[in-house]
Amino acid sequence: MKVLMFGWEFPPHILGGLGTASYGMTRGLSKQEDMDIVFCIPKPWGDEDQSFVKLIGMNSTPVVWRDVSRDYVAERVGKYMDPQLYFDLRDHIYADFNYMHTNDLGCIEFSGRYPDNLHEEINNYSIVAGVVARQQQFDIIHSHDWLTYPAGIHAKQVSGKPLVIHVHATDYDRSRGNVNPTVYAIEKNGMDYADHIMCVSELTRQTVINKYHQDPRKVTAVHNAVDPVSQEVLDIVPHHNPKEKIVTFLGRITMQKGPEYFVEAAALVLSKTKHVRFVMAGNGDMMNQMIQLAAERGIADHFHFPGFMRGKQVYEVLKSSDVYIMPSVSEPFGISPLEAMQVSVPTIISKQSGCAEILDKCIKIDYWDIHAMADAIYSICTRPSLYGYLREEGKKEVDAITWENVGKKIRTIYDAVLKNYR
Repeated sequence: MKVLMFGWEFPPHILGGLGTASYGMTRGLSKQEDMDIVFCIPKPWGDEDQSFVKLIGMNSTPVVWRDVSRDYVAERVGKYMDPQLYFDLRDHIYADFNYMHTNDLGCIEFSGRYPDNLHEEINNYSIVAGVVARQQQFDIIHSHDWLTYPAGIHAKQVSGKPLVIHVHATDYDRSRGNVNPTVYAIEKNGMDYADHIMCVSELTRQTVINKYHQDPRKVTAVHNAVDPVSQEVLDIVPHHNPKEKIVTFLGRITMQKGPEYFVEAAALVLSKTKHVRFVMAGNGDMMNQMIQLAAERGIADHFHFPGFMRGKQVYEVLKSSDVYIMPSVSEPFGISPLEAMQVSVPTIISKQSGCAEILDKCIKIDYWDIHAMADAIYSICTRPSLYGYLREEGKKEVDAITWENVGKKIRTIYDAVLKNYR
């Protein structure tokens, strides 16, 4: 089975959970029998793992004809893409795109990030998808998140092949219900065109059905998983101060993630004991507000804001923590609690998160209940038996949640879609 996938992030260059999930899911899917996956991203960097997937850089797919030599193409794109693919793609330019801003290879430049002109890049990405869809051979299209739904729709229109979309989050989650009408329209259009919709949780599935008015029969919950930790992570030596406990929040500091509830709970804990430090790792539009709130509550001397973490840094912070907490207001899934439990960190999550559907060996609280949150933090920090139980049983539970099993479920969905597609 040949799959044409559209995504926006791919490790090691990621800005959040989307890239991590896309990688794990693709690798788990590649372990199924007879799978051939082409994964399109705006801008590869050359150090991505292509052992189980072929990457196509949309920034190296020509939309305007340029008469260039093979050596020059190899110099420009050779570190992450076979130069022959450039010429193969060039033969499938299907319209006059000379009005577009292109480089000397006739390609549209992409930032590989989330730029201010994001909607323009989404549109450009969808245009390039038409060239890719005309050149590649595939059985099914799989688009990850709203950024690539227009590309999936275009590829479907070009090829006549079925489209599966993967809902990693909706604007209802990101905005606490104050949706951006443009984003909502892109999301809904992708769902309407999709032959099947995969959601990262039942929570997200219900949002898709009720807020985007989709037929429940074409919407399936496919929970995320985690990769086994690497030897590099296993070798990290945690830094623990026996006189102090460390409680960590790790994620975007935005209203979706509930950072203010974390700060308020911290203040309650510190009113009972001063032997706890709190870490809010990440960045976002509420970071300065949270720094100010910690100061207003008189707990700034027990609060740390180390900034955005990636790769090994994430696990260095986690392994040095005594408690991990994700107090999200609306979390479609949330991979970070699984990563914490993998390295034996007792974990607290909000009941309003998708991962709460598959995790039991952790403490679950309502995001708004700062007293329950504070009690849970205090109990883990002061009761060795509870701390030990959550450490050991949490790791056992998460070790059984694998991307390979996710891949099996996705393959089954592909088979059903292709069987019923007309």
